[in-house]
Amino acid sequence: MNSNITVISLGGSMIAPELPDPKFVKGFVELLKARVKKGRRFIVVTGGGKTCRNYQNALAEVRKVTDAENDWMGIYTTHFNAQFIRMAFGEKLAGKTVATAYGKKLPFNTPVLVGGGEVPGHSTDYDAVLLARMFGAKHVVNVSNIDYVYTADPRKDKNAKPLPELTWKAYLALLPKKWTPGLSSPFDMTASKLAQKLGLTVSIVNGGKLAEVANAIDHKKFKGSVIS
Repeated sequence: MNSNITVISLGGSMIAPELPDPKFVKGFVELLKARVKKGRRFIVVTGGGKTCRNYQNALAEVRKVTDAENDWMGIYTTHFNAQFIRMAFGEKLAGKTVATAYGKKLPFNTPVLVGGGEVPGHSTDYDAVLLARMFGAKHVVNVSNIDYVYTADPRKDKNAKPLPELTWKAYLALLPKKWTPGLSSPFDMTASKLAQKLGLTVSIVNGGKLAEVANAIDHKKFKGSVIS
């Protein structure tokens, strides 16, 4: 276990909700920089978000594509978002490249390691879990545009209730059984099964409230959900 390293699965919805959001990114970078000064290290894996869906939808209008092609289109948008975040931190903090392959141990010579998606079949949440396993981290913070894990999709069901704490078994019971490219869930099914196996704790927090993100990263009480 390495309690000095925190893995952050950073939703593309926070990086570029429509266009790139410099206010959020600057605040996020400053938040991590303050903790780097205290000796902490971070792995940040970026999602594709709206950018991913815009390109997937555009590609589908050009020609009929396979699920795998659709997934690759999304993966490439996560690489673009990862480069944006890496450059936002600067080379001194985040190095010269982003990680996109997780089959063997990666060099981690800077305070922040930034990665994007790897291969079709799962989301960047899974890549975040792979990196947690690789470097012995036990805590993954999922930063997106939702406040909690809910009993149902709150956009579709007004009776959906927030779940501040739940087990992996309870969480997995809420998810659809099949992965599809661009699937939106608080933390994806494949990632969740591996996180459960590894005994990881995952915190789900809304990136629109950076004070809550800070609390989640610092293992303090925060507004959001904890899955363990």
